[in-house]
Amino acid sequence: MTELPLITHINVVGIESQHLSALFSLTGTQRDKNSKTEKNNRKKMAEANSYAALTKAFSGLGVDENLFISTLGKWNRHQRESYRVSTPGFFREDERQFQRWDDQHILQLRQEFLRLKDAVVLYTMHPWERDARLFKEALLLQVPKHDVLIEIACTRSSEDLLGARKAYHSLFEHSIEEDIAFHIRSPERKLLVALVSSYRYEGPRVNDDLAKSEAKIFENAIKNANKKKLIDEDEEIVRILSTRSKLHLKAIYRHYKEITGNSLDEDLEGDLTMKQVVQCLSVPKAYFSKILIASLRLDVDESAKDSVTRVIVTRADDDDMKQIKEEFQSKYGTTLAAKIAEVANGSYKDFLLTIIAKSD
Repeated sequence: MTELPLITHINVVGIESQHLSALFSLTGTQRDKNSKTEKNNRKKMAEANSYAALTKAFSGLGVDENLFISTLGKWNRHQRESYRVSTPGFFREDERQFQRWDDQHILQLRQEFLRLKDAVVLYTMHPWERDARLFKEALLLQVPKHDVLIEIACTRSSEDLLGARKAYHSLFEHSIEEDIAFHIRSPERKLLVALVSSYRYEGPRVNDDLAKSEAKIFENAIKNANKKKLIDEDEEIVRILSTRSKLHLKAIYRHYKEITGNSLDEDLEGDLTMKQVVQCLSVPKAYFSKILIASLRLDVDESAKDSVTRVIVTRADDDDMKQIKEEFQSKYGTTLAAKIAEVANGSYKDFLLTIIAKSD
């Protein structure tokens, strides 16, 4: 085998060295490029996470004030513009080439910023004043909220309902009865006036035979109800619901199921007002749990969101809250606290969780 001249050998080694250097150089360049790509990907992911977190802070019940400060407060003009462009649910492109807030969402946000304030104010009020103001607010709506009137009239003690009526006199210089009669013209008016006027016996005594006979009155009234005569207008039904003690009404509820095989509120499915009255008087924990699960969602209207504050604040100091939490978990497979934490935001969420924790 002929040996290569020394000079040739050196040249070959030199060429190989150049190739290796080029290869290492290329590998280093590729490494830098990959590193830069990874860095950009991480940046984009961080941006996407920030956008998602901020969007959640703008959504749901209440607002996440701390996130606005820690994230939004640090963004420059270009980052804010990027967020507007990437969030068409909140912003839309104007024909004059800028991103504008959706008007409806601005109104909604104003409500959400006020939600904590409203909850704190209601929680601080005397229960009589609170219920009187809730009565008035429900009546002044374009379509009066029967459910709020029924809820207060049927779930408060006799003394607290009387106190709310007294507070209503002081605050508005009218009686709640005359305002209901003035604002509500539908067939439910007679029943609603009777309910708010009630002062029920709250002792332990129940006439079981009478409760059974009155369960049969309900059975006949439901069977014979028609468009000409609604259950709400049946004088016997109105009398029973507005005068009997809650223990007596629970006995009626029990006997009705024994007689018919159905629960009373199930057979009142077509009459929402009467169904709510029966639930509030006989099974309040089930009623409040149903209101909360229906309201603790992101896709509900303002009225439903207000129900969360109203129910939690007004039931916070009663044994009701413990029973509501137990019923909620039993019926829906999650705790009330977990559901609030999932949907609510910021200080409003913390305030609600603190309130309901008192009953633990």
